[in-house]
Amino acid sequence: MRMILRVLLSVVLAFALASCASPASAAKKKAAADKEKAEADDMVDDGSDPDFLAFLGRLRQAVANHDLDTLAPMMTQNFGYCLNPVREGDGVYQYWDTLNVWPQLSSVLGQHFITKGDFLVSPPAFATDPNFHGWRAGITSVGGTWKFAYFVTDN
Repeated sequence: MRMILRVLLSVVLAFALASCASPASAAKKKAAADKEKAEADDMVDDGSDPDFLAFLGRLRQAVANHDLDTLAPMMTQNFGYCLNPVREGDGVYQYWDTLNVWPQLSSVLGQHFITKGDFLVSPPAFATDPNFHGWRAGITSVGGTWKFAYFVTDN
């Protein structure tokens, strides 16, 4: 009987010790949580306004699905889509289709947006690097509603 009691006590003690967090595992968990929080903070756009984030989510989804009916009301009437020659408004979808711009559009919209003048722009390098070349997108507020204003390149 004593032998069974000792074995049972040993098993219970072993489980109790195994369930205790060691300082090393606690440190690993804290480091992982800190890294996750830093990554989440890094994903916060300048436009952290819930309305902007909701608009951006819908815009990204519409672009991913090539949903022109959803995109149209999300864009400004003078939407800019070419710098040289300057083109805006009608013809944007044909331009994107002809040049197969959809992947670049999706990629740029998937990046962070930061403030540049009256716009929230992506990629951030467009706002921070005066020598930036490449595709860039701009979103602005028109009458209290977010609108996709331009997607252009200088290349």
